[in-house]
Parts: sequence; structure tokens; C-alpha cells
Amino acid sequence: MSFRYVAQRSVHSLILLVGVSVVVFLLLHIVPGDPAQVLLGEQATPQRVAEVRRALGLDRPLPEQYWRFLSRAARGDFGQSIRAMRPVLPYVLERLPATLELSAGALLISAGLGIPLGVLAAARRHSVWDRLSMGLALLAQSAPNFWVGLILIALVSVKLGILPVSGRGGLDHLVLPSVTLAIFFVGLVVRLTRSGMLEVLAQDYVRTAGAKGLPERLVIFRHALKNAMIPIVTVLGLQVGTLLGGAVVTETVFAWPGMGQLAVQAIYQRDYPVVQCIVLLLGAAFVLINWAVDVSYSFLDPRIQSA
Repeated sequence: MSFRYVAQRSVHSLILLVGVSVVVFLLLHIVPGDPAQVLLGEQATPQRVAEVRRALGLDRPLPEQYWRFLSRAARGDFGQSIRAMRPVLPYVLERLPATLELSAGALLISAGLGIPLGVLAAARRHSVWDRLSMGLALLAQSAPNFWVGLILIALVSVKLGILPVSGRGGLDHLVLPSVTLAIFFVGLVVRLTRSGMLEVLAQDYVRTAGAKGLPERLVIFRHALKNAMIPIVTVLGLQVGTLLGGAVVTETVFAWPGMGQLAVQAIYQRDYPVVQCIVLLLGAAFVLINWAVDVSYSFLDPRIQSA
């Protein structure tokens, strides 16, 4: 990749992050509710609420509040949590390992099930395996995450007593949240893998490899799958960012102590610094993941050159 391309991507990414921070800042301040009132309770006097608002800087004009937030965030200082009264960045980063653990589990399930099922469906087109794989993919993409989570809790945890209902602990605690978070993306990867494989299997070089007498397994995995991986890698890369953000619902359902659960609590408590920090970290994750996906293209297909 050229230096010019790197510079352009960096500028675009920076603009995107600033735009995200502006939108989140404005949305949080438009939502009804006073953080000072939430912090002090309903019995607090107006004078006391005004004092806390002044101490938190909430009485200043919105442009000034935003500039203070942005200038500090550029130095890694997101201020103090209104509710926990702790520095925001360490407070949020304490929850990051739990979210990464959940997202990694969901990503492994998505790729581990989605790619083999998609390859099988393409290799056995119009067969029972193809129809079954596509039916499962459609069902997986039609089921809401929270509904899947509640059903799994009711059946696997409550009725059968096989796995824990909620919380974070050993591997057994990770299974149900990971499956719940991954279920939609399994269907997406299956459908994308199948369509990519069907397109590649129709190419002349794949037919030539088969005509030379190479085993079908070798033709599919060495020649076809590698060239069909570009759109799959794109989706899997973007999926990592989506998993980090989409973990909010799953973490809430399973009481998983990650960033998503913290974000929900911070929104209810009008804890602006915490929400802004979480959203900016997720935005930065999206930017870095998109960059990694772009870089991976040149390894998968040397013909791809970035200007």
C-alpha cells in the first residue's frame, strides 16, 4: 500500500471518529433527563442540583462542553464517571476483556459453522444438504438475539440444567451468550460462503483442476475456497466490530459484565462520559478492523493493488 493511500485512510478515519463523537454527544444531551438529578435523587433541592451541574460542567454551553470532551479525549482523558466517580477510561477498560471474550467466542462459532456449511451447500448444490443449510441460515437470520437468548436460557439452563443461566465464569458460562450473539452471523456467513463458492466453482481454472484428476476436496479447499474468501473475510472483519457493538443486548440478557452492559447502565444513569468513551472505543475498533480487512486483501489476491 502506498503512503498516499495510508494518509487518505487515516484522514477519513479521523473524520469518521469525530463525526461519531459529535452525534453521540448531541444525542445524549437531547435525551430527557438530568445527570445531576439522577446522581442526587428525586429529593435533592434545586440549589444542590445546580451546584452539582456546575461542578460537572453541565451548565456550560454545549459547544464548550463538546470541545472540552474532545480535547481531553485526544489525550486519553475521558473525565470522571458521574455515577462511579472514577476515571472513565480505566473504568471502561475493566469491562473490555469480558466483551472481547464474548465476541471471540461468537466469531469462532460464526466462522467455524458458517464457512463449512456454506462450502457444503455450494459443493452439493440443490441437494438435501444445500436446502437444509440454507433453511438453517434463513432461520438463524430471522431470529432476534434477545429471543434466542431467552429461549436458550429457558430450555438449556432452566429446564435441562446443563449450563449456567447468567454471569461470567468458566467456559460453561460462555457457551450460551456466544451462541446467542453468533446465531445471526452464522446464517450470514453460510449464505455468503455459498454464493462466493458457486461463483468460483464456475470458473475455468477450477474446472481445469478437476479435469486434471485432482481430488474434489483439494479442488474445493485449495483452489476454490481461497479465491472465495475475500467477501467472507470482509464480512468477518466487519462482524468483529458489529459483535462488539451488538453485544449490548446479549450482555444484558445474560448479565455478562462487559462494555455493553456498562453502556446500558450508563445510558439509564445519564452517565455521559462513560457512554461517550464506550462509543468512541467501538468506533476506533471499527476503523482498525476495516484497515486490517483492506490489508488482508493483498494477501488473499495479489492482483488487488491499492492506489
